[in-house]
Formats: sequence, C-alpha cells, structure tokens
Amino acid sequence: MSPNWYTITNEATVESPAILLFPDRIRENIRRMIAIAGSAGRLRPHVKTHKLPQVIRMQTDAGITRFKCATLSEAEMVAANGGKDILMAYPLYGPALDRLFRLMKNYPEVRFSVLIDNELQARNIARQAESAQQTPGVFIDLNVGMNRTGIPPGPEALALYRFIKNNPFLHLRGLHAYDGHLHQADRVERERFCDAGFEAVDAMLAVLEKEGLRPEELVCGGTPTFPIHAQHPERTLSPGTILLWDWGYSSKFQDLDFQHAAVLLCRVVSKPGPGILCLDLGHKAVASEMTPPRVHFMDIPDYTHLGHSEEHLVITFDGADRFNPGDCLYGIPTHICPTMALHDAVWAVSGHRAVEKWSVTARTREVIS
Repeated sequence: MSPNWYTITNEATVESPAILLFPDRIRENIRRMIAIAGSAGRLRPHVKTHKLPQVIRMQTDAGITRFKCATLSEAEMVAANGGKDILMAYPLYGPALDRLFRLMKNYPEVRFSVLIDNELQARNIARQAESAQQTPGVFIDLNVGMNRTGIPPGPEALALYRFIKNNPFLHLRGLHAYDGHLHQADRVERERFCDAGFEAVDAMLAVLEKEGLRPEELVCGGTPTFPIHAQHPERTLSPGTILLWDWGYSSKFQDLDFQHAAVLLCRVVSKPGPGILCLDLGHKAVASEMTPPRVHFMDIPDYTHLGHSEEHLVITFDGADRFNPGDCLYGIPTHICPTMALHDAVWAVSGHRAVEKWSVTARTREVIS
C-alpha cells in the first residue's frame, strides 16, 4: 500500500480545516466487522461516529439492517436510508418522546426501540405511547460498570423486566449492556474484565430462562469489547468507531485490525517563531476533550503541543522550518466521533482526489427549516 494513501492531488480546491473520508477503506472496515461478527445479522453498529447517510447505505448494502443511535436526528437519517431496526441508545424524556412517536408514524416499516432503566420512565413512555397509539420496542439498559446510565443486573432489573413485559403499550425486546469503560490495552486483561462484568447479566438471564422470559435480543459492548462479545453467538454487537477508526483506538488496541478512513486536512497559517507552526485546526475542527496530542500527523514523527484555541493549533518539532504558510498537513484525529460532529460536510476521496462533498446530515440535533 502506498505510504501516502491519505494525500490528495487537488489540495488547492479543498478549504481547510476539512475531513477527508476514504470510502474504499470504510467498506473494508465493514467487511472486517462482519467477518469478526460472523454475519451481518449479528450487528447493530452505532451511528454516532460517522452520522452519514452514505455510510448507512454502505452497511445496508452489506446486509446490515439494525443500528444504534444516540440522537433522534441520527435515527431519522437511518430510517430514511434503509435501516429497518433502530435502537435509541440515549434516554428519551420530554419532547423527545413526541418526536420519536412522529418518527414511528412517518416510518411504519421501521422498528424503533428505546432504552429504559427505571419504572417511572417506563410508566411515562407507556402513557405517551398510549396517547400516540404507538408501541415502541424496549430494551432494559443494564449498568455493567460504566456508571453512566442503566440499572444494575439483579433483582431490581428483573422486577423492571417483568413490569415492562406485562405492559400492553410497551414491547419488551431485550437487554442492553454497554461496557464502554473497559479500555485495557492488553486483550487478555480486557477480556477478563469484560467476562467478570457480565457474570451478573448471565445470572439474570438464567432466572429469565427459568421463567420462560428469555429476551429476544441481547445488545452488548462497543468497539473495544466487540471481538470479545463476538465469541458469544447469542449476543448482538454494537461497535461504532471501527467504521472510520481513529488514532486513539488504533494506538491502544493492537488486537483490533481496522483501517484509518478519516483524515484531517489542515494548513500552516503562521510561523510565529523559529520551529513553531500555527495550524488552522482549533477546538472547532478537532475534538479537544482529551489530553493532547489531539491529532497524529502522518508527516511529523513527533511534535510538542504548545497551545490549542478555538481556531488554532500551535506545535513545534525538529524540521518545522521546512514548512511554509499555506502548506497542507494531514492528520488522524485522536477521537473521531466528536470530531465528525464539528464539521458540516466532509470530502469523499477517490484516486487521491477529493471528488464529492458529503453533508454530515445527523450532525445537528434537529434540522430547522
């Protein structure tokens, strides 16, 4: 493979900062994702990473029909582009439920489901479902150690399961167990923690089995634990980042073999001092929620982060003087998911040329016309 796969020959036509996407690499990541899962039918990929209709269609072309979404904007995009089964992976309250029921009415051929982790929420959704004359699917959200949302697997979760099962306005579909807190670099150690965190879920499943209440679907994990959960045929798998792949995951999880498919193109906008470059890659262009470095530059082996502000990234490194204002640099973001949400559009690359602009359709929470 050419070492400069990420460069384009028509830099002069692309305003920076910009995201370049490589569709062939995305398709290859989809192929590898399906290979690990064993079949497209076992997958429910998360949409939050890319937020793009084109990537949804690449997945549906490969036989994937189920998806997981963080926002209703993502859900609407998926429904409009061939997705047949959508799980909302973020708790819905207030007007969001009204919007969900409108989506269910507008896309009657699509199955929509929500996460529930308490009885008060279940009663509220059931009440609004009765009013809307809709019956949403429900997955009970289990807290398996992330301590963000969910109910711990055990007696309370079993009681909630039975309550929802007996509610005529809710269709109980299964359980959701997200272990996004597991980031051990060593695969063996990560698997040990994953299995330990799932012991209480297995115990809960055993109780449900005895009662004849085995869930229809068990949605498990994210990207780091994807290949671990894939070893269990009864589990549905929900990776997301692997579709575009970023530097944070690729540098940490050596056991996950995916291709980088999203590259930041930026320019040198100033040289404020010897060996110092100022780039047009501020907080508004690359995710800045983590400790630097926030981007890995392919043409710079190592650099020192001097400052990061709304519009600028200032770096220094040996050899910086060879760059001039206006020169382009290419980098892979440390965290691609929030980086994508910063851009209204991305460029699709083919044959080393940026050939087509794709709108990041689900970037906004709601399209206001």
